[in-house]
Amino acid sequence: MQDMQFIDGEYIPSASGKKIDVIDPSNGRVYHQVSAGNAEDIDKAVKAARAAFDDGPWRKMSGGERAAILRKMGDIINERVNELAELEVQNNGKPLPEAIWDIEDTAGCFHFYADLAEELDQDEGKNIPLSEPRFSSIAVREPVGVAGAIIPWNFPMLMAAWKVAPALAAGCSVVLKPSEVTPITALEYGVIAQQAGLPKGVLNVVTGLGPDAGQPLTDHPGVDKLAFTGSVPTGSKIMAAAARDIKAVSLELGGKSPLVIFEDTDIEAAVEWIMFGIFWNKGEVCSATSRVLIARSIYDKVLTRLIEEAQKVKIGHGMEKGVLLGPIVNKSQFEKIKAAIARGQEEGATLASGGKTPEGLEEGYYLEPTIFTDVPLDSWIWKEEIFGPVVCVRPFDGEEDAIRQANDSRYGLAAAVMSADLERANRVARAFRAGIVWVNCSQPTFTEAPWGGYKQSGIGRELGEWGLNNYLETKQITTFNDTSPWGWFLKG
Repeated sequence: MQDMQFIDGEYIPSASGKKIDVIDPSNGRVYHQVSAGNAEDIDKAVKAARAAFDDGPWRKMSGGERAAILRKMGDIINERVNELAELEVQNNGKPLPEAIWDIEDTAGCFHFYADLAEELDQDEGKNIPLSEPRFSSIAVREPVGVAGAIIPWNFPMLMAAWKVAPALAAGCSVVLKPSEVTPITALEYGVIAQQAGLPKGVLNVVTGLGPDAGQPLTDHPGVDKLAFTGSVPTGSKIMAAAARDIKAVSLELGGKSPLVIFEDTDIEAAVEWIMFGIFWNKGEVCSATSRVLIARSIYDKVLTRLIEEAQKVKIGHGMEKGVLLGPIVNKSQFEKIKAAIARGQEEGATLASGGKTPEGLEEGYYLEPTIFTDVPLDSWIWKEEIFGPVVCVRPFDGEEDAIRQANDSRYGLAAAVMSADLERANRVARAFRAGIVWVNCSQPTFTEAPWGGYKQSGIGRELGEWGLNNYLETKQITTFNDTSPWGWFLKG
């Protein structure tokens, strides 16, 4: 495990020499330390990235040349899948099968953007028809420059890939600031970059607390583009900071996503997707379908089966075979979730199942799958993101009521609908005010498809071609194809 930050192609200690403790959420103990970066370290990293972009070879390479290095990075990640997954289990707490899936997706993300980097070689610009025939004009795309990327703790290596891979494919250089809670696998990107032959300074990783490292990165005048995934309050601050220098910004923020289940849905399938939608990754998922709306005619049946299955979920250490729910990422988040559960009860919701630490697992940050019913529409737990294994369930009466309840949120990241009537399901999907909609499922995510939300869930889209476009600028090049400019100016 690395313990120093990665700047200008090498691992170096922080300017202050200070360290941040890294906690194992399965037992709450410190098992590692990493550099506590500050404004001085961010400045070094941005200057390295700036020099790499302005004077280095990366942006001048062909898309095919960049693709070869991106593909190699993906290959290296694939070769280290089990090792990297185990690092994430210890740092984040998620079960090993989930961590393996994440690391495999990380490798796939680099491979996908390698393909898009190659396609840039065929992009010679778009011809623009003009009203004046003596001029010709094309629109070309170029890398935006130095990108500052700030990522959360729920998918440590994968969320980094969603930003780093498209930025590199576009020809940008990057300063990555991972969450101080889960810095371990993000720091491995330095080793991977070195082994793949990425030029020095193109990728830099600085670990540190948000105020000490994240804020200086956001404020740094040498950064051209900011990409952030995290909470709405922090996203708002980043947007305000970006406005001062008119920096490009993309934000993937919170969610309180609905899952609507109509009466013709198979009960067992409904229960399976409810559980996957909220208990996957311990509910520490921005798109988690944490508000479940069930047609009144099947409400009791679905709820009974949901409680039965939730109580069967095996909880424990992420390396233990058969575990489906690992520990919450840290004590702070654990306490926030417990406080939310207490608040839900205070506001009149019924705690139908879960809500406490399982017997025998008091040492770490473990929590049972939690189900609330009779949840008031104006209650905090119905409206706000809990970011844990807590689901709120309500009945609805008819399609119009379902849509109204689903859209009644300041968030709009994701939504899901289940029905045997695909015409109705697609009609409801179109009616949702959300950037990601699933039909007869919840949470499948594909690198090829756009990811992002409406309303306070963010700005812009990641993944797919949309993710690459985040790191490209469009330039107009217009040519005068005549010999007499005054003749053109004075014509008529």
